[in-house]
Amino acid sequence: MKRLLVLTLAILLVIAVAACGNNAPSAPAAPADSAPAQTGDTAQTFRVGFSQGTMNHPFRVAMVEENVAYARENFPNMDIIVTDGNNESSRQVSDVEDLLAQDIDLLIISPLTAEALTDVVARAMDMGIPVITLDRNVETEVTSFIGAENYPMGVVAAELLADMTDDTANIIEIQGTAGASATIDRHAGFNNRLADFPNMNVIAVQHADYLREPAMRFMEDMLQRFGPGEIDAVYTHNDEMALGALEAIRAAGRDDEGILIIGMDGTEVAFEAIAAGDMAFTVVYPFCAPEGVQVAYRILNGETVPARIELDTAVVHSGNIQQWLGRGL
Repeated sequence: MKRLLVLTLAILLVIAVAACGNNAPSAPAAPADSAPAQTGDTAQTFRVGFSQGTMNHPFRVAMVEENVAYARENFPNMDIIVTDGNNESSRQVSDVEDLLAQDIDLLIISPLTAEALTDVVARAMDMGIPVITLDRNVETEVTSFIGAENYPMGVVAAELLADMTDDTANIIEIQGTAGASATIDRHAGFNNRLADFPNMNVIAVQHADYLREPAMRFMEDMLQRFGPGEIDAVYTHNDEMALGALEAIRAAGRDDEGILIIGMDGTEVAFEAIAAGDMAFTVVYPFCAPEGVQVAYRILNGETVPARIELDTAVVHSGNIQQWLGRGL
């Protein structure tokens, strides 16, 4: 692949951010990469609400479990109350309202969608409760956002796919949750970059909520709609949907067509699929742990933290997969 080395190096410049989590390649530039000294009153218990939009796949589970485990080990005076929005924005709004009623000292939230969670987050800020958003953001000011840049991930995915297909391909795009900031940016980055490649065409698009089964069903429909040789690649907004597309392709007996499958996030199953030659590549998105609780502890002890802490990412493909096996979610 003539541009592979350039693209692998370029992503570090395009995204130019600091790493987060066990599956990230380097440490954060922002001062959140080590446990802050417990300089506060350790006799005081801080009550932290952690609102997760959904716990229906490994990325979301790891985000919560790694943060909670780190806090339990390092911040014994931090009491974390975790809620699961069950992939429903209205449920997550209710979760946050319940947390606010419990007199929490700080709110950590990974919002399912930006628009739906904006008002309740703004209410928390108005109440003087600091808010940290992880991975996805809302449309109002928060104390700190921690996450990678999704737009450049889409850009790099488009560039590498163009390189792998000699700038000519028919592409199926399977998007995440409608209205989620990650979905919006991963779509925009990919499609805006594709505009520079006139023979790279997205021939069908569907939201699948970052879930494997809806992606599989959509891909089954696309395989009936488009015959052999009419689909060159499937660009998905996360690895779970990529694996769903792979299952559909296998079930249809069309895994010999060389359809390139692209994922995002960096799950171990995706790494194994890349090693086996079943996926083309994935773009790793760190799961914001333990940085979420590290930054929370600093805020609770009166420190000023950056309003935006940007995290690093990496492209994992056949050329570097051996470095990543065993490091996924």
